[in-house]
Amino acid sequence: QVQLVESGGGSVQAGGSLRLSCAASGRAFSIYHMGWFRQAPGKERELVADINWSGAWTYYADSVKGRFTISRDNSKNTVSLQMNSLKPEDTAVYFCAADKLTARLRAAAGDYWGQGTQVTVSS
Repeated sequence: QVQLVESGGGSVQAGGSLRLSCAASGRAFSIYHMGWFRQAPGKERELVADINWSGAWTYYADSVKGRFTISRDNSKNTVSLQMNSLKPEDTAVYFCAADKLTARLRAAAGDYWGQGTQVTVSS
């Protein structure tokens, strides 16, 4: 079992930055593929970024590439999302997710999810 708790959301003006963190409890955090998703009102949940167990490789949605950076610290059981140059269209609830299988995670079918944290970007 893995429990995930996100933090770091808030309100910011366009062009600003926020850093989201996801703290994981439970055993064997380092074997899990981790990802950040977001869901805006009336829209489907979408993958923003994910990172493999070692942090050696990452994936970003085209909409955030060059602006967001995902990282993890297995010694602290945390995964972070640094968000720069934020845009109003980044406004959404952001979720942290974990799964042992990359494909399952990317299909938004991961085994473990956090409760979400709100990010609001004003123009």
